[in-house]
Amino acid sequence: MAQQVIGFIGAGNMATSLVGGMIAKGIRPARIWMSDVSEARLAELGRQHRVHTTTRNDEVAQRCDALVLAVKPQVMAEVCASLRPHFGDRAPLIISIAAGVTVDNLRTWLGDVPVIRTMPNTPALVQAGATGLFAGPGVTEEHRTLANQIMGSVGLSFWFEQESELDVVTAVSGSGPAYFFLLMEAMINAGEQLGLDSRTARQLVLQTAWGAAQLAITSEQPPATLREQVTSPGGTTAAALNVFEQAGLRDLVDKALTAARDRARELAK
Repeated sequence: MAQQVIGFIGAGNMATSLVGGMIAKGIRPARIWMSDVSEARLAELGRQHRVHTTTRNDEVAQRCDALVLAVKPQVMAEVCASLRPHFGDRAPLIISIAAGVTVDNLRTWLGDVPVIRTMPNTPALVQAGATGLFAGPGVTEEHRTLANQIMGSVGLSFWFEQESELDVVTAVSGSGPAYFFLLMEAMINAGEQLGLDSRTARQLVLQTAWGAAQLAITSEQPPATLREQVTSPGGTTAAALNVFEQAGLRDLVDKALTAARDRARELAK
């Protein structure tokens, strides 16, 4: 990552996780600046990570080679407008983690600067994230490497050639954790209805979900093959899967992800 100074505008959970991941991967805290409106939050982060902190976005903009914009989409235009006058003749790399804010939006608000738009997901909070990235005009290989090291510090990162593909990333992985949480919730409720106490039902479901994910990650076989391997003809698993299939689960998932993608497109407009 050479010796670039990296700044974070916004010090929420995602930004904090990225900073923690970067430091764990060997990035010196002295190279990281964070700004936020909450002085208490900054004081906590200063103690925890030993990074530079300030309530002034302009100070971060003037000092840093790369800026990670980690503010809510609805205030992004205002934040960008406040940053732009402080770039001077510099063109810092901009990395946005805000959903629905396009590269064109950011370059309109910030000027002719290199922009990388990203779509992380909440498992990044536990260093198990999946992030889609798209590079706008003027982004160099060095910029890509820097973005990889920042976003890759909390999980896997994937580059896409078309910005519109990030809408699909949003539908699949950005919103994806909620789909699994819903299934977990339903399985826990079903276990309780069938006679398990709530604590046992929860532990069984969460351990099963974690174990299934680990099997899928570490196996060379696709999920379809793994499913077949645990499904004995006429057995208990087959009985449950038949209900899912008859209810049209595959079509339902397709419709759900399509709805999420379409909504992401609407928000981007």
